[in-house]
Amino acid sequence: MPPEFFIRRPRKVERRIAYLCLGSNLGDRAGTMAKAVGLIARTGLKIIARSSLYETPPWGPVPQGPYLNMVVAVETELSARELLNMLLGVEHAFGRDRTREVRFGPRTIDIDILLYGDEVVAEPDLEIPHPRMMERAFALIPLAELAPDLVVQGVPVRAALEKLDRSGIVKVDPQPVTY
Repeated sequence: MPPEFFIRRPRKVERRIAYLCLGSNLGDRAGTMAKAVGLIARTGLKIIARSSLYETPPWGPVPQGPYLNMVVAVETELSARELLNMLLGVEHAFGRDRTREVRFGPRTIDIDILLYGDEVVAEPDLEIPHPRMMERAFALIPLAELAPDLVVQGVPVRAALEKLDRSGIVKVDPQPVTY
């Protein structure tokens, strides 16, 4: 029998549900999003649900084409920081380099953590809940599709959504996704 310190004990890990907002407005937007969701699943995150795709007007001052957006619910044992690092790796796999891009400019893929369980994270490069999600219909519409009764910091998502301009946002047929 091996000494006790060689016996592997399962580590106690708390699982969380995280909501991720994906967006793309360059190239084959729907194909890129489907591939990104597949890559996220292959990293070990459990995909619980995915919203429909929504075509949305671009956000910000830079002239550019419309986005496709969606929200994916995942179950994870990663910390919020580990989840962010993994998602940055997924973006990088699609050619995204955040250090060389224009803020609010066009994106092959953009993946934001909207929520990470009930946790609040306030770090210089990581804020959860996402600090601008309640101002963005392109994030709240697909989030409300997945979790219509969700309340974020005391505010029901549906109530926040009713205050936003939803013009130009169109639900499109989702592409088949293989995980």
